[in-house]
Amino acid sequence: MTPSSLRSAILQLLKISLAGALLGGLLGHIGLGLAGALLLCLVWHLHQLQRLLHWLNSPYKSQVPEARGLWGEVFDSLHHMRRREHEVRKRMQSVINRIQSSTTALSDAVVMIDRDGHLEWWNQAANTLLGLRSPDDAGQHVTNLIRDPRFVDYFELTHHAREGLDIPSHIDPNVQLMFSLTRYGRGERLMVVRDVTRLHNLEQMRKDFVANVSHELRTPLTVIVGYLETLSDNADAINPRWKRALDQMQQQARRMQALLTDLLLLARLENDELGRDEEVIQLAPLLHSIHQDARDVSGERGHQIKLEIQGGALFKGVEAELRSAFSNLVFNAVKYTQDGGQISIRWWEDVHGGHLSVSDNGAGIAPEHLNRLTERFYRVDASRNSSTGGTGLGLAIVKHVMLRHQGYLSIASTPEKGSTFTCHLPEARLIDTV
Repeated sequence: MTPSSLRSAILQLLKISLAGALLGGLLGHIGLGLAGALLLCLVWHLHQLQRLLHWLNSPYKSQVPEARGLWGEVFDSLHHMRRREHEVRKRMQSVINRIQSSTTALSDAVVMIDRDGHLEWWNQAANTLLGLRSPDDAGQHVTNLIRDPRFVDYFELTHHAREGLDIPSHIDPNVQLMFSLTRYGRGERLMVVRDVTRLHNLEQMRKDFVANVSHELRTPLTVIVGYLETLSDNADAINPRWKRALDQMQQQARRMQALLTDLLLLARLENDELGRDEEVIQLAPLLHSIHQDARDVSGERGHQIKLEIQGGALFKGVEAELRSAFSNLVFNAVKYTQDGGQISIRWWEDVHGGHLSVSDNGAGIAPEHLNRLTERFYRVDASRNSSTGGTGLGLAIVKHVMLRHQGYLSIASTPEKGSTFTCHLPEARLIDTV
């Protein structure tokens, strides 16, 4: 509203009021004339307001009402605002259309899920991969449509998940799907589903190959180790020049046996279903045993190894697998910590579950290596495993044991200050001792 239009409106009101007062004076009722004039102004403004409401409720391209003065400026201002709003809405709709077109072209299923778990929107690929029907399934809870218990657990524990879920399709068991959930906004979730059948088949071939080769190598390696031990027991009858070679062959044979053992363990962890050997485990005796083994391994190196247990330390799982995982972390700390170094083993429980951390004050690990430490045969330093006798599979075993127990491994390390490896296990597996 400009000052000139405001002055014009006030002047017009004064003129009408004056005219009403004069007319009332001629009739002997000045107040009645003034009231009539003001009522006439009110009716006129109400008429303009009714025209405004009718125009605002009409289609965008409808004609702008004609008016002068203050109401003319109101109509013009609102017309410009509607036009700007229309342009913004057109641009936004264009962006939405492009996003929908691009997601429709994706071969991966994309599903938007509200904070309560109900389906809001999905692309065309979701109809094919998940069997969703539009619009019939809109508003349905996702676990009513995908009822695999593994998916239900994964969906409910999204905030704990570190990797996607790989399970067979509920439509076609021969199709392998990978589910990935991401939280956004105010608790909403975006679910992306990918057909990984080909990758799954290739991975299964790799697992079978490694397992079969490892099994086939065990027998000839056992024979070789047996003959080497026989030769070693009769070292006095062997030419002294061959003594060093015999010792090296025994050392490498033991490394090969350890490697095959770890490969077979990994194959079993990847292929066997968890549940058959599960039991309630008293972690305190298990950790005390590992602590004593670590002190024996340290021997003359003089490491200061401390064990601290907080909580009931009762856990549902597979004891042999947990022993293997925890031992790998503790023995790695002994191997890679300088003589006389400090190693701390700590178990504690909180609202998130149970946690086992193994800390040392060794050389530490550079940040660029941390994300790859759990890969098979990955080496921070190519000389480390050959000098310590490691197989390069220890942390991969720890990772798989944690995954099988719905947990995960976290790693924190600072060069020249030490490292901390922590196993996080879910609260649902803790046994209440009360």
